[in-house]
Amino acid sequence: MNHFPIFLNTEGRRIVLSGGGDAALAKLRLLMKTTAHISVFASAADDQIKAWAESGKLRLIERAMEPGDAMCAALFYAADEDAAEDKRTAAIAHADGALVNIVDNLADSQFITPAIVDRDPVTVAIGTEGAAPVLARAIKADLEERLPTSLGTLARIGKAFRKAADALPFGRARRDFWRDYYFNAGPTAFAAGEGAIQPALDDLLADHLMKDTRKGHVAFVGAGPGDPELLTLKARKALDEADVVIFDRLISKEILELARREATMIDVGKEAFGPSTPQETINDLIVEHGLKGAQVVRLKSGDATVFGRLDEEIEAVTEAGLDYHIVPGITAASAAVASIGQSLTRRGRNSSVRFLTGHDTRGFADHDWKALAQPGEVAAIYMGKKSARFIQGRLMMHGIDPATPVTFVENASRADQQVLSTTVAEMEPTLTEAGLGGPALTFIGLAPRAALAALPEIPMPHMHDQIQEAH
Repeated sequence: MNHFPIFLNTEGRRIVLSGGGDAALAKLRLLMKTTAHISVFASAADDQIKAWAESGKLRLIERAMEPGDAMCAALFYAADEDAAEDKRTAAIAHADGALVNIVDNLADSQFITPAIVDRDPVTVAIGTEGAAPVLARAIKADLEERLPTSLGTLARIGKAFRKAADALPFGRARRDFWRDYYFNAGPTAFAAGEGAIQPALDDLLADHLMKDTRKGHVAFVGAGPGDPELLTLKARKALDEADVVIFDRLISKEILELARREATMIDVGKEAFGPSTPQETINDLIVEHGLKGAQVVRLKSGDATVFGRLDEEIEAVTEAGLDYHIVPGITAASAAVASIGQSLTRRGRNSSVRFLTGHDTRGFADHDWKALAQPGEVAAIYMGKKSARFIQGRLMMHGIDPATPVTFVENASRADQQVLSTTVAEMEPTLTEAGLGGPALTFIGLAPRAALAALPEIPMPHMHDQIQEAH
């Protein structure tokens, strides 16, 4: 992020613009929404700019800009649509101490003006750092449709009511009140007429003052494999409600960004055969914050019910007398198998699929390898990278066809997803030589759809070269 978004207080301050043509008109239409004092310097100004000046909306000085003209200005816009003149006026404004924007010249501008959705006093700013103005306009148009015009009225009346709402305890109690106002009581009252909003606020505050403080609650949330678009709506809602988010190592940054900015974020990442937060510590953290009255989200990669040690955490929560609920997520096997164009079961091939873990609390996990070695069987192995040689040995020991396909999917569903296609005979050293660094899901008995026809034709020693980026 090269441009940090802020909202600048322009009340009573100067904004200076040089230019009188189309670029100046576009900027002025936006700037006149502010309460700033606007000065325009233009030797030949458009008639519309002259009309605005005559009506007192801005001050027009009909000459070229000179040194000192931008003194005490908060912002300056160079909008002469002439590179040499823009450079000259920008230098004057720099010297006068104003922040400078040169229209259509991102490189030499100190700030940019975002696309704006105006529901005064609610303002949504959309910026792409100059990379995609068309995209910014498309987002603006989408938000314009979604945000009702009544939003500004509700916000304006709510702003005047904030002191009265301070009678509620700070934190969740106030958030619950305002959420109730903006999404329930407020819109209902607005439909009856603007005059009904203030009485509705008074009644709503009285109701909330009588309510008991909401008890602590724990949501065990599956965050899916990493792509934020695969997060469920229920998971998004839980993150929006959370006071505390206790998250695993594999949760993507994009998903963590969806939590409220005021929420307490606690990283309890675990790494197989590496540094880990003890499970007892995680249990204690969940209980500690829940007993303090927080809405806690225990955010787990994939689905919380699959190899997530969920039962231990539920037992700790119930023993402490806390309520909880579980929000399912898309497990890594589902995302990974979709990325290789396959299904986990197929009529005539396999009527069941095994979800296995490559290791457990005692080390490499043992399974029914004899059953898995039978033709047509399919297994999805979680946390199986470090145990790949062990798995390969067990399968070969129980007579599996060495040509049985094996697929590793690293970082399933994410932008950096990679697919490695091989066979049981070549699992190792293929995996080690590929050097996959992220978490990987191992499929026994499945090959990427596009590679099915090619697999038997590829010489076995070169299978480890078949690394391809998933589409």
